Amino acid sequence: MTELMVDRGIEELGDRSSEVVRRSRGRSVGVLVDAYGTGNYLPAAFNRLGFDVIHVQSSAEPISRMQPWDRSAYLDWLVYDPDGGTEQVLKEAGVRFVLPGQEPGVLLADRLSEALDVRTNGTTHSDARRDKYKMIETVSAAGLRTAQQLLTDDVEEAVAWVEANGHWPCVAKPLASASTDGVTVCRNAEALRSAFRSVLSSTTVFNGANTEVLVQSYLEGTEYIVDTVSVDGHHYVCGVWRYEKRLLDNGKPIYNRDILLPSDTPVVAELAAYTRTVLDVLRIQHGPAHTELIVTDAGPALVEVGARVNGHLHPAFHDRAIGVNSADLTALAYLRPQEFLAQHADGIYERRQPAAVYNAPTSLSGTVVSVDEALVQEIRDRPSVVDLVVKRGPGDVIVPTHDLLTSPLRVFLTHADPVTLEIDYRFIESVRESLFQVRRPAPRAACGVV
Repeated sequence: MTELMVDRGIEELGDRSSEVVRRSRGRSVGVLVDAYGTGNYLPAAFNRLGFDVIHVQSSAEPISRMQPWDRSAYLDWLVYDPDGGTEQVLKEAGVRFVLPGQEPGVLLADRLSEALDVRTNGTTHSDARRDKYKMIETVSAAGLRTAQQLLTDDVEEAVAWVEANGHWPCVAKPLASASTDGVTVCRNAEALRSAFRSVLSSTTVFNGANTEVLVQSYLEGTEYIVDTVSVDGHHYVCGVWRYEKRLLDNGKPIYNRDILLPSDTPVVAELAAYTRTVLDVLRIQHGPAHTELIVTDAGPALVEVGARVNGHLHPAFHDRAIGVNSADLTALAYLRPQEFLAQHADGIYERRQPAAVYNAPTSLSGTVVSVDEALVQEIRDRPSVVDLVVKRGPGDVIVPTHDLLTSPLRVFLTHADPVTLEIDYRFIESVRESLFQVRRPAPRAACGVV
């Protein structure tokens, strides 16, 4: 976005302020901050309970690497004014709640909700809910199991720390990104140096600069997701999923399937108890959270927490598999907290039927010429498929999968018969590379004297 466009955006904010207040008169309204990606499911959930929603974008320039927020879903919208104008507008609009729609909105949602004196997680621990280094330090200081870690911009300091502490393999990652962006498992010093170069020469998925690299000891074990929604520190576990993943030769983790566990699986109770303690330590008392854990030989250890809805949220899919979804639960938590507590306080979901989210990888490289729509429809028609998202279309660049963002296809599968679900998954896995016709880059011409 050019400087002129940014100036016009800020100028438009001044013009929009009075319009936001005018439109809010006589209505019950709340705010979502940076509702990119699966945050798009939240406005409808609040609408169903009688509330309109205003969107606040934390920066003048939208985040280009995330699915944009849908302007048509909102009563109105604002770009945040750091000089305090936004808080005044929202006070005059009579806003009743503020929460983040996705990860980049966490800090601002904490600030706004506290300033407006509505239900809030507060700003005291905001940084620990967003900065992965501070997060792990805070949780570790509370006596919970975590990785050991170092934050530095000096790769040789990192190599010396890993070698001195016997931490090969180690994990290198950006401080505040998502979707496994920039995450590398490093087995030697050269791999760690390469990971440093990659992180420090790139930006996060939220357009933020990477100025340091977080290096952590590698946690050996099975990785899980624990999704929660909370009111007044009472945490309802609305899904536990086991990651099915593999490591590429270059150390990049590729996530294949998220598999929903039955709630009576022994590890679920252990994960729920650990997660609730983590949420308490980080003061996530209200709203949704997405916690990633690894169960080591010594027990659960935290990978990271996001104080927002899961990136694989799909309400219709979750309703069919679990009977609830975190979008509707979040709206209930903020608008009817006593009803939420009566129905869900400190509880755990019950799985209705087997379910999985498949993030299909690809080895293709080039420009997408076409998508086989007949094959897309054939996948949609499989008995366990609730929905699918084709993330690359004609004209888009496709690259071999090295993180969640570069998976070109996501499929939501659930069925009462686990065999049917597995058969459908195997079919999709077998045809995934046939979905895209790709034009490969032309080879570079050789240079030299003939």
